[in-house]
Amino acid sequence: MAKVLVFLDNPGAGLKKSSLELLTLARTLGESVVAVNGEVSDGVAAAFAEYGVSAVLRPSAQDLDDFLVAPKAAFVAAAAESAGAGIVLLDNSPEGKEIAARVGIRLKAGVITDAVGVDADGTAHKSVLAGSYNTSCRATTAVSVVTLKANNVTPEPAAAPSAPGTSTVEVPAGATAAAARITAREQKVASGRPDLTDARIVVAGGRGLDGDFGPVEELADALGAAVGASRAATDAGWISHDAQVGQTGKTVSPQLYISAGISGAIQQKAGMQTSKVIVAVNKDAESPVFEIADFGIIGDVFDVLPQATAEIKKRKG
Repeated sequence: MAKVLVFLDNPGAGLKKSSLELLTLARTLGESVVAVNGEVSDGVAAAFAEYGVSAVLRPSAQDLDDFLVAPKAAFVAAAAESAGAGIVLLDNSPEGKEIAARVGIRLKAGVITDAVGVDADGTAHKSVLAGSYNTSCRATTAVSVVTLKANNVTPEPAAAPSAPGTSTVEVPAGATAAAARITAREQKVASGRPDLTDARIVVAGGRGLDGDFGPVEELADALGAAVGASRAATDAGWISHDAQVGQTGKTVSPQLYISAGISGAIQQKAGMQTSKVIVAVNKDAESPVFEIADFGIIGDVFDVLPQATAEIKKRKG
C-alpha cells in the first residue's frame, strides 16, 4: 500500500477540522503517516489513532519554530523520504504552500496547490474561474506534493482505530535555513469566532462598509461565522490584515460566503471563488460580484445586514 505523508504544524490541544480532512483524505489514498511539528497532546494522539494513522514522525530538532519555514520544509522532506511516501499532503495556507514549494524542490517532486480533492491514482482536482470549471492534474514525478483547501472533505474516523508508533526524523542542518531567527511573538487576542480558513460560513465586508464593520460582525456572530474582508478594507485600516480574503490574502472555501459591500474584482474572487454558495449584497447593480454570486441582493448593506441578523436571531429563538 502506498504511503501518504500528512504534515501538521503545532496542532495544539486538538486537531482542527482542516487537519481531520487531511487525515481522512490520506487514508483513502494509502497508508497515512503523520509528520508533526510541536507538542502532541493526549487529544491529538487519540485523534491520530481514531483516524487510522499508522505512524507519527517527529523532528529531531525542537527549535523549528524559532526560524522561518525552511527548517520545517527540510523536516517534511526528510520525513517523506524516511516514510517512503508517494504523496505529501499539507494545508492550503500561505505557509503550507511555501513549505510545499520547498519540499518539491528538495524531493524533485511535482507540486499541486489549491486542490479540492485527490483520487487514488494521485490525480488532483481544482475548481477554477469562480467555480466555472473543474480541472484535473497529476504529477509525473515519483512523489507529488499537494495542498488541500479546507471544507472539501468530510472528516470520517477509520473503521478500526490504529496504534501508531512514534519515531524521530533527523532534520538536515543548513546555514541558509537558519539564517533568520524569530526573536519575538505576540499572541493575538481570540475573537471567539471560527478560524477564517476553516470556517463553514464567512461574512466578508469591503469598501462599501465605509469603515463600519459592525453589521458584518453582528451577522457573523448570529451565524457562528468567521469575518473576512477585502484588501481595500484592510489597507484602509478598518480591520486587521489577517482577515483579508483574496489573491494577496487568505483563500477560503466555506459552505456559505456572504459578500457585503465588496465589488468582486479579480483580487477578491481569487480567494473565495470555490465557496459552495455565494450571497452578494451591494447597492451597485452592475457590480462584478453579481456575476459569480449564486444569490444577489441589490441594496444598502446597512439596511440588509441588520434585517438578516434580526431574522436569524428570531428564528434561533
